[in-house]
Amino acid sequence: AMTFLADFGAKHLVVFSPSRRPATADIETDFKVMCDSFNAIGELASGMGFRAGLHNHLGQMAESSAEVDRVMSLTDPKLFHFSPDTAHLHLAGIDVAPCLDKHKSRIMLLDYKDAKRAGLAKDFRPNIYDLGDGEIDFPACHRVLKSMAYKGWIVVDLDIARNGPRASYVRCGEYVVKTLEPVYV
Repeated sequence: AMTFLADFGAKHLVVFSPSRRPATADIETDFKVMCDSFNAIGELASGMGFRAGLHNHLGQMAESSAEVDRVMSLTDPKLFHFSPDTAHLHLAGIDVAPCLDKHKSRIMLLDYKDAKRAGLAKDFRPNIYDLGDGEIDFPACHRVLKSMAYKGWIVVDLDIARNGPRASYVRCGEYVVKTLEPVYV
């Protein structure tokens, strides 16, 4: 996959954790195997000029604050980074800006996606909103990024576009320019 992506100039590889394990699983062993694998992926990625990092999602082993922290503590910061999805952090009950601050030395890119927790079901897509229409404090997130002089990718990512893709991206673009740009300038 990285050979293919390199042909397009890609330098980042987002890595998802496996699906959540049943209650009867040996979670300790599963986490160790997962994080050892993340380090191996990170080493391979580094050798190919990429940076690899955890991309958190609901329904996966790295969902909660404790699980994200655990992945960060069990992986080598030189090999494996953090590529957070803000909506999934929020929907997992995590306060996004403090989480970013805690792991800011490992951030390689971010998905900026807003969300509301009310009515959360297995299909999380109805809980995703355009930037500024949900509950995430993006100005606080941006202040964290400014504190570290972050110059990487921020991806405005939408799982659902209630008024169509063009309207959603126009709305998100206006939010970035009016609300977030002044924080970072």
